[in-house]
Amino acid sequence: MTTDSNQPQANQDPQWAQTTLEKVALAGLAEQKTARRWSIFFKLLTFIYLFFLLLMIIGWLGDGKAPSSAHTALIEISGVIEPGGEVNADAVMGSLNDAYENKGTKGIILRINSPGGSPVQAGIINEEIKRQKALHPAIPVYAVVEDICASGGYYIAVATDKIYVDKASIVGSIGVLMDGYGFTEIMKKVGVERRLLTAGENKAMLDPFSPVNPKHQAFAQAMLNEIHEQFKTVVREGRGNRLKESPETFSGLFWSGEQSIKMGLADALGSADYVAREVIKQEEIVDFTYQETVVDRFAKRLGASMAQSLGLNALQKGVQLR
Repeated sequence: MTTDSNQPQANQDPQWAQTTLEKVALAGLAEQKTARRWSIFFKLLTFIYLFFLLLMIIGWLGDGKAPSSAHTALIEISGVIEPGGEVNADAVMGSLNDAYENKGTKGIILRINSPGGSPVQAGIINEEIKRQKALHPAIPVYAVVEDICASGGYYIAVATDKIYVDKASIVGSIGVLMDGYGFTEIMKKVGVERRLLTAGENKAMLDPFSPVNPKHQAFAQAMLNEIHEQFKTVVREGRGNRLKESPETFSGLFWSGEQSIKMGLADALGSADYVAREVIKQEEIVDFTYQETVVDRFAKRLGASMAQSLGLNALQKGVQLR
């Protein structure tokens, strides 16, 4: 009996139809899974977009002006003063502007609790306070010190009309520093050789892995002395004849609030509530402190991550009023 070569393959292979159906079914399932994944991806993308849009709307709604009824405006100066940090010039200037522009503001309190920080940021805030005072002479601005008002924090405080403290507050530290570490002796013990290439004879100034260069050290000290003189000038201008200057006033020492009043670094004892109630005569306090939104925090973290990936976080912070 001969086999007909034209006989359908299905008759030659009984499993062919079943195998073909299985392949078609599996291909359909794979296509469905792919479509489902893309659907989930686009839905998630849409959700993220709507989520951030909602956060932005909430932020816009939360940016409304405070009530126009009479009140005392409060701005917190709490934390280290540095660009993009807990206290920075942009945020404080925005808060000051909002407080002064509000028709109900009868006086402003800067509640300070800061160890200091960037002389540039503190200087910008100091100048902005003086500028706003000149534009709004009828609105007094006072500094109220809580735990600490040192260095850069005090640099800001002296721009106000009066400084109120608690008897146990820490006030002063009028000085400038630049700190770092030296690892040359450790490198000798471990047997590590420093290989440093620069273009510019002073580019590696104060490199912690190289011996101290007397020329560079003298240059840095002269710069610190110059900034210290700027700080002293700001304090003298801000405090005027209230300041009872002594050899220790600008030495970098700090004192209790009670002692700072005797030295003319502060004016009187008083809390924020006391100043609002008894000095400004407006017991209602409205907080104008800049509040970082979720979107701002996300953007800041994203920027920090990018900076870290680029190695920018290795840069030294430099001169500090601390």
